[in-house]
Amino acid sequence: MKKLLKPGLVLFLYSLFYPGFSQVEMDSIKSVPYHSPAPPPEWALLQRQLMDALYPAAMEFVKKYTHPDGTLIWRDEWPGMDGSDDGYESFYNFPLYYALGGPDEIDPLSRKLWEGVTRQFTEYGQIVDEFDAGYDWMHHGEAYTNFYFFGLADPTDKKMRQRALKFAEMYFDDGTENSNFDSDLKIIRSPLNGSLGPRMVNTAEDWVTHRPILSNYPLPYDDIPNVSSGKDWNNDEKFAYILEALNERMMKGDVPLNLASTSLMLNAFMYTGEEKYKDWVLDYVKAWMGRVEKNGGIIPDNVGLSGEIGEHMDGNWWGGYYGWKWPHGVRNKLEATTIGASNAYLISGNDSYLELPNSVIDAISREARVENGKKLLPHRYDQRGWYDYRPLQAMYPTHIWYMSRKKKDWERVKELLDPEEMKQLKYVKGKGEERNTATWMGYLEGNVPDYPVDILKATYQEMQDRLGKIRNDTSTPDQQDVHHWLNLNPVILEGLVQTMLGAPNHIYHGGLLHTSVRYFDPERQRSGIPPNMAALVEQITRAGVSLTLVNLHPTETRKVIVQAGMFGEHQIHRVNQIEKYPYQFDTVDHKFFQAEISPGSVVKLEIEMSRFKNPPSYAFPWHGEEIPIYEKEYE
Repeated sequence: MKKLLKPGLVLFLYSLFYPGFSQVEMDSIKSVPYHSPAPPPEWALLQRQLMDALYPAAMEFVKKYTHPDGTLIWRDEWPGMDGSDDGYESFYNFPLYYALGGPDEIDPLSRKLWEGVTRQFTEYGQIVDEFDAGYDWMHHGEAYTNFYFFGLADPTDKKMRQRALKFAEMYFDDGTENSNFDSDLKIIRSPLNGSLGPRMVNTAEDWVTHRPILSNYPLPYDDIPNVSSGKDWNNDEKFAYILEALNERMMKGDVPLNLASTSLMLNAFMYTGEEKYKDWVLDYVKAWMGRVEKNGGIIPDNVGLSGEIGEHMDGNWWGGYYGWKWPHGVRNKLEATTIGASNAYLISGNDSYLELPNSVIDAISREARVENGKKLLPHRYDQRGWYDYRPLQAMYPTHIWYMSRKKKDWERVKELLDPEEMKQLKYVKGKGEERNTATWMGYLEGNVPDYPVDILKATYQEMQDRLGKIRNDTSTPDQQDVHHWLNLNPVILEGLVQTMLGAPNHIYHGGLLHTSVRYFDPERQRSGIPPNMAALVEQITRAGVSLTLVNLHPTETRKVIVQAGMFGEHQIHRVNQIEKYPYQFDTVDHKFFQAEISPGSVVKLEIEMSRFKNPPSYAFPWHGEEIPIYEKEYE
């Protein structure tokens, strides 16, 4: 990481010698005044410009593609099991934008859009009782990331809280054959699951809209009778043989992909603090860690209904749904295990759970090759052994380092990546917003000082490009596929998340957003950084962060509450301001404090903290021990 200057040295020494912490119950929030007038840095102006510009961009998008009731302007019918996730994805980051400090109007709008998509896809048939009837947790994860962000935006919403508990309840064992979960074996009973229980038998109608997409991937098995090519997905006669193979081999039992369901449980925990959700998360993650150990250090991609690895796969540990072979290979194992392990670490404070995603990287690293100076790792496994050698995307090992903060994990990221990726930003907008982590890590190491400016400009440009596509879009609903709107959503937040919160963006397929800090506006009693303010996390160590706060208002003081961790999971011990004499050393001993930034000030702080010391919660600083509940109007 960066060469530690005086502030970083404070954090480093603190991490070595700090003996522990004590939780202090506070009747009021500790407030610390800061006065350090200076011209605003370029990144602060750009960050504020982006925060303000996203609102009109979002409104233009919503006006063109939705009805006044929040439903999408689209077709009257949509068959199959696929699609509700794409509806929610179209606006998935709207509540996060509000939580970061977006305009007040974004919160009710984002909730109205959620309601609209829910009604619309209920009529289409994909949603039953407000939850997807039965799909996989890659797609559930895409959809319910939107839902989790409502807890960050405003956890007092009675309706959303009730849904959080109802959705989580669907994954407790109800003692029937229609239960999604087997509490004795700690398995989710099918890769396809939801409000109607496990979907162990699929029909041709279930797959009707997804077949053209899957025709571009390798076949799930190479021994399906009368099938020789992925293109056979589009041949009705040959698809019948593919469907039979899926039902016989894939659809009964558990798969690693289901680890993303831990976010649903943790979401309920952070509304209520009830131990049953915590226990579910830890038991399920431990169960998968046990399967890794039983399988010789490699995570199996299928577990049968009796809990045996390879039970429905002729004893093979590979071949499961979204497994080592089909359709994406290692990507889904890394995403799901990192999501599950990060959630277990968050709720327990025990970093040993990170051994789960580490086992995936270890398994493929043992088979690595070096070609033209680049490290290539296998991304798939089947009867041929390991194959499909490619560089590993930066976001996977980066997330593991971000959670652990261990030097060995940092060094592994550097070992696995192309060194050039850490030197200069080459912006990529994936389906999610987590692709530009390598250069961000180069910035943390001190080698790309202009990165905050570069990423904010890049995300602003992406917003403008999407607005251009929206304005030039002359397609009609019958011409639009289900991904049409998510590919046009102009609310681009990666630059804000990295700079303001000091974090890589969440894993798109169902990961929670783990961050170094978050902000609250005490004057307006809401989530997000106040107007006229900007923030930049410049250094990250195991002992804390370096944070710069800027008040762009020339005549008014701004107050901002800084919380340690997105969910208040970390504990702040002391806040140091030593860039400007006289130095300030303020003891906090709480999970948040209030900074009062005088007009036109640029304040650089070192925040000393212990990580994962508090139970994670959606509670705002003024909520106390229990989150109040209110009826919200947003129809």
